[in-house]
Amino acid sequence: MGATRPTAAGSLAGAVAVAVAVVVAVTGAGVLGLGPLGAVGAARADSIRDMEYWLSDYGYRAAWDTTRGAGATVAVIDTGVDGSVPELQGAVVDGTDVSGIGSPDGQKPVGESSEHGTMVASLIAGRGTGAGSGVIGVAPEASLLTVSVALGAGSVDSDEQIAHAVRWAVDHGADVINMSLTRNSLDWPQSWDDAFSYAFDHDVVVVAAAGNRGSGTTEVGAPATIPGVVAVAGVDTAGDASFDASSQGITIAVAAPSEQLVGVVPGGGYVLWDGTSGAAPLVSGLAALVKSAHPELDANNVINRIIATAQPKGDPVPGPIYGYGLVDAGAAVTASVDPVASNPMGDLAAWIATYRPASTGGSLDTLVIPAPSPAPAASGPDTDAGGRGPDRPSVYTLIHWAVPLGLLLGFLILMATFALGAVSHFKGLLRK
Repeated sequence: MGATRPTAAGSLAGAVAVAVAVVVAVTGAGVLGLGPLGAVGAARADSIRDMEYWLSDYGYRAAWDTTRGAGATVAVIDTGVDGSVPELQGAVVDGTDVSGIGSPDGQKPVGESSEHGTMVASLIAGRGTGAGSGVIGVAPEASLLTVSVALGAGSVDSDEQIAHAVRWAVDHGADVINMSLTRNSLDWPQSWDDAFSYAFDHDVVVVAAAGNRGSGTTEVGAPATIPGVVAVAGVDTAGDASFDASSQGITIAVAAPSEQLVGVVPGGGYVLWDGTSGAAPLVSGLAALVKSAHPELDANNVINRIIATAQPKGDPVPGPIYGYGLVDAGAAVTASVDPVASNPMGDLAAWIATYRPASTGGSLDTLVIPAPSPAPAASGPDTDAGGRGPDRPSVYTLIHWAVPLGLLLGFLILMATFALGAVSHFKGLLRK
């Protein structure tokens, strides 16, 4: 998680959430959290399913006629997933802790927003608690990996945690990695270059939340700015851009519901929550459905199906608010979509070659000065020349010029001095 101004979902009293959003000032990343986090309270499990409006409105039930995600594995890099709750029993197949304060299997909730990871996991692969009861995820037969990360005293550096977590997820069979977290900065540490490149090189889809204005994220931050990552924006129950529970940026891929989401908390129980932390797992679950239905597809084409079948929204398309549009799970699974040869969300290797010259053997006398990128306009065009990719900085490169230019200027000044002296001497001779 690595960010300067992360947010937390709030505290829990047993299985009941306090309806409060907490802003936590720490160095490193933060879960996208989510406020207000409201207790569902005494709601019965058989009434919870009725609250999951996205299952029908966004085509997930239609997709289930083809697949429910069996055979696909999603890694949840978050605050830990409590696999003992009824909805997640049998879903979590492996896990680890990279924070230094969790349990070896990654199932101990850790950090300021310890309930967060379980809530996210329930939206991806919740099994329900019976026919028509309890939270059911959008890919209810997918398998989950849990990698627990944490902030604060006693935990490992947050940037290091993320890099380690991504690599562990890849090595343990993830088809999809869900990252409901943000660094609250456009850039990211160089260690993430290697970790995310490792994921892409091993054919893994990486999905990240865009962030929430209500929590101080006014524009998309890393990892959602990393080329190749599927950045997810949030919409309200009417399908319109959420103001508090979303953010904007030219790297947005698609939009999914981020308001009035119902999730499961550690120990059991239900909460309503808002935030792109909930929108991202709806897209990660969709990626699992596509992979399950089309196991022959590589990650690039799984992503392409998601964006190509999204329902266009906003102007332009793709745009900084909705990306390519609202996800349509049924179409993503069943539609005829032309294949692609590369990741439609950008090429991290090309970005590294351009913006990390030292890592590609660049000479020491090459000076690269990145200029800050302006925040994208709310409804302006995608200014990235490549169509997609991160908010790339302008780059000014000076190659082998500094010393020759100084010598040339010195020579010209010397010649000008001699010329002025000669003219003055010549005028003196004329006066004589």
